[in-house]
Amino acid sequence: MDKGGIALHPPYVGILVNNNLYRKISSGTSDYENFDLYVEAGKKYGITPCFFRLCDLRIGQSTVKAYVKPDNSYVRTNVPAPSVIHNRAFFSSKHQIRLLSSYLRNGRLLFNRRNRYGKLLIHRLLWEDADLRPHLPATDRATASAIQRMMSQSDSLIVKPNSSSVGRGIMRIDRTNAGWKLTYPVSLVSVKQKWRSIEWKGKKLPAVLLKRIRSTFYIVQQCLPLATFKGSPFDLRVSVQRTADGLWDMTGIVAKVAPKHTFVTNVAQGGSTYQLHTILQEEYDNLDMEDVEKRIYNLSIRIASQLSKQLPHMADLGLDVGITTDGHPMFIECNGRDQRYSFREAGMMDVWTATFDNPMGYAKYLLDNHSEA
Repeated sequence: MDKGGIALHPPYVGILVNNNLYRKISSGTSDYENFDLYVEAGKKYGITPCFFRLCDLRIGQSTVKAYVKPDNSYVRTNVPAPSVIHNRAFFSSKHQIRLLSSYLRNGRLLFNRRNRYGKLLIHRLLWEDADLRPHLPATDRATASAIQRMMSQSDSLIVKPNSSSVGRGIMRIDRTNAGWKLTYPVSLVSVKQKWRSIEWKGKKLPAVLLKRIRSTFYIVQQCLPLATFKGSPFDLRVSVQRTADGLWDMTGIVAKVAPKHTFVTNVAQGGSTYQLHTILQEEYDNLDMEDVEKRIYNLSIRIASQLSKQLPHMADLGLDVGITTDGHPMFIECNGRDQRYSFREAGMMDVWTATFDNPMGYAKYLLDNHSEA
């Protein structure tokens, strides 16, 4: 529905989305977003979320055409251009970035303004904090020489694109009795992967590996000795968000278990979700749940604090964290636009709801403290 203007309760908070997500707003939900949860959080904090795309913004105009939910359905209408915006879209082209920068020059705030950072950059920023180093796997740009050097130091390596998501393009190198084995996806585009492997001896790397690291920016990383569940490796998605007091907090932890005979835990790649206490109770009853959670909390908050010192406007992160069999947490990677749905899949509905509530609470904090922010 498209309306010229309807009465709602300001102040408005913008939620910037991409075209695909925008087309699903009228239904109230998508595979990984629940718009109604933003609306409910808005009522709690006394703000009105409005949803729009970059192309809806007009430089110099005091209004924007956006979706709002005044009653039981979403309508598209003109609302006052919000001064605080939560970014849930990716922008890669120079034109998009220039347009956004122009729109923000008049004092508007966009949090999570940039939400995709190269994995190597994140590693280097975290490495600057000496207390984080015991939690960081050895990581370097994937060149033939770097891979060969790390093969002499580790029995297993992960090679993955510097800026990919949902596990696309990831490869694994493992030492075997006879030499080495490379496991790699047939497609670099498909989310649901088909895997192949090749074995070799000696220092010369397989042609498929060399071709990929020469055509795209890859990183090579020490393969962490992840704890397993029912024989499969698992890691953790940790939601870390700024909340209504403006400070970082850990919203929740969910475990992601790799499918049988694979090493990729991403839910989009077929990984299964579990609550962490279920895994610890079944296979790691020697570990204290409260102690493990505290260690994950301390690591996650320190990571968020370290990154936000140098990367402005961060407020909503999805950290991938592994744990060893003795409960030691290890950082894997940082997602600047957490998809959040892993919590829903694991039946953690309170956490799922909180991942939408916290950005609205932080938006209200920014509205109340605009001059300081």
